[in-house]
Amino acid sequence: VQTRPCEQLFCFLFSSDPSSGWYRGFTLFLTFLFYTSYHLSRKPISIVKSELHKNCSTLIRPPNLNGTDNETWCDWAPFDQDNYQTLFGAVDNSFLVAYAIGMFFSGIFGERVPLRYYLTTGMLLSGLFTCLFGLGFYWNIHSIWYYAFVQAMNGLVQTTGWPAVVACIGNWFGKGKRGFIMGVWNSHTSVGNILGSLIAGIFVSSAWGMSFIVPGIIIASTGILCFFFLSIVVALVRTMLMAVYEQEDNEKEPLLQNSSSSEEIFSSPGLSNSISSESTEEHTEAISFCGALRIPGVMEFSLCLLFAKLVSYTFLYWLPLYISNVGTTAIFPYVLSLLSVCCVSTGGVVAGLVSDQTGGRASTCCVMLIVAAPMVSVHSHRKHHWLLPWMLLVCGALVNGPYALITTAVSADLGTHESLSGNSRALSTVTAIIDGTGSIGAALGPLLAGVISPTGWNNVFFMLITADILACLVSF
Repeated sequence: VQTRPCEQLFCFLFSSDPSSGWYRGFTLFLTFLFYTSYHLSRKPISIVKSELHKNCSTLIRPPNLNGTDNETWCDWAPFDQDNYQTLFGAVDNSFLVAYAIGMFFSGIFGERVPLRYYLTTGMLLSGLFTCLFGLGFYWNIHSIWYYAFVQAMNGLVQTTGWPAVVACIGNWFGKGKRGFIMGVWNSHTSVGNILGSLIAGIFVSSAWGMSFIVPGIIIASTGILCFFFLSIVVALVRTMLMAVYEQEDNEKEPLLQNSSSSEEIFSSPGLSNSISSESTEEHTEAISFCGALRIPGVMEFSLCLLFAKLVSYTFLYWLPLYISNVGTTAIFPYVLSLLSVCCVSTGGVVAGLVSDQTGGRASTCCVMLIVAAPMVSVHSHRKHHWLLPWMLLVCGALVNGPYALITTAVSADLGTHESLSGNSRALSTVTAIIDGTGSIGAALGPLLAGVISPTGWNNVFFMLITADILACLVSF
């Protein structure tokens, strides 16, 4: 079998055995890098908000600046109006709603389009729309409809990421190690958020448009890496399978049954036709949306993620305002950095490790959510401000642990469920259904908090406690 020089080099560096640790590690590294870039491009909007609307009275107005409004001269229209919070909410929800709707369709396409092209296209388009938001600064655009539309389109194309990367790695690890490994791998969300914040923070004061353009260029460049490096993986798998097929002609059926899932993870349905036997082709058709819903546990975990994400994203979007009202603004950067690094990462790793050891994904989620409910209520007691960061850390880990476990290991488990009879082309659809349902909660939580918060923060926490309990109940 003829191979290109790049494939030979890849074989030399990463071993010729597709089940080896090197090969799995390379796959983990690639997908980690890909989804880090997705989160990196989402973060700038939360950093730039402080520049689009700020307290102009504390700044020195340039003498040659036209206009007479001394209170909003430093703001960026249309966010210089009194309803700027509503406008920011419209921009945020444009992304979240489009992401939630698009996710249900993304999984269907992900099962039928080669993931190499699917991921590459998604990252290139995400880079385009991220840059377009930043170009509004240089093009002097002041229309809320422009920014809302760009964010909605960005949310739509960002749905290509999660189902695809989970499908890429879901079949490479058994259930005994899947929770812990994917829990560690899921730290790409924190890494992406931190890098996105740092990059956006460099430019936000001088030219906030670059806070979007630079991350947009980064994710587009990562998409190009995906196109070339994932093609090497595909070629290597095909080369090795064909070589083994020729050497072990008498064992065609066992070989293909064991390797078809890895082949189809990265490739199109037609790629494996040259090495497929008729006995395995009956399982190569991608699962339908309704068929994925009928897999035991998909609907239950989808609803559980909806309520878990509702709590998680409410904290994410409303934590700054709450801390400001409590009177602990000085510790906010410390709290936010610890929350992003420790809560999401540590919670996901612990949940994955425990579920691996106990063999119970649902019971792990249920226990963590039960403990999280009273921890949420502790936030309503504001007497001991020094305890607030630690309460946030514990609560964040307990809430984000099930969130991370469901979107990674649980999705992979259900996408390779025994009821599928060996059909490997269900991972993307199952992951999209679960994460799409959860994204509805992500959009609903901040919206409900905005409606409820004027009646008092205690009511917001009561809403979060109720969501935690409902997440626990549906996970049984």
